[in-house]
Amino acid sequence: MIKWSYIMVLGLLPLVVQAQQIDTSYNNSHYRQRLNYFRQMPDQKKEIVFLGNSITEAGEWQELVPGKHVVNRGISGDVTFGIKARLDEVLSSKPAKIFLLIGVNEMKRGHSPAVIAESYEDIVKHIVTASPKTKLYLQSVLPVNESMLQAIYKEVGNEKINELNGLIKALATRYAVYYVNLHEVFAGPDGHLVKELTTDGLHLQAAAYIKWVNYLKQKRYL
Repeated sequence: MIKWSYIMVLGLLPLVVQAQQIDTSYNNSHYRQRLNYFRQMPDQKKEIVFLGNSITEAGEWQELVPGKHVVNRGISGDVTFGIKARLDEVLSSKPAKIFLLIGVNEMKRGHSPAVIAESYEDIVKHIVTASPKTKLYLQSVLPVNESMLQAIYKEVGNEKINELNGLIKALATRYAVYYVNLHEVFAGPDGHLVKELTTDGLHLQAAAYIKWVNYLKQKRYL
């Protein structure tokens, strides 16, 4: 758990602002089981890594991108802190490409876009430093369909998502990596995730991944 405390001194009277607590937890049983599996898989040459949370984990990437060394490194429930803790496994093969999608689970916990982006930047810096030949693709956090979301996602909304994506896009520019605007694929005219593409307002129908990969191919990212 990380705490920030700010103390301002006005004349002789200190003003103490209550500490904001940030939930950085990630190391649950599913995380450990998935990471144990990843660590036992052999590295391949020219790996293409899809890295992220449940939205990535649900993708049948090997079938969607046949004939290439594609690996799924999604873990349901993961956050930026969990990604940082397992980058050694991701980068051990010096992958050709990494497609990163992360951030919505921290938003679910009430983290602000600015706090998420700060941790996100640590991931970007680590990758470009440790594996400079890897092409890094920062994929925009997907839009949601707010009318379909369960109460547990009350902190998740498209206004916050758009703010976070703006910060992610700025990181892509700053570190000279790719920004992938997935809203072009999944958002309707109202800016919400298209109902026909989602199971619950946040997660995707299986066939939606075909649209995703076709878009990456159209943009020549794959």
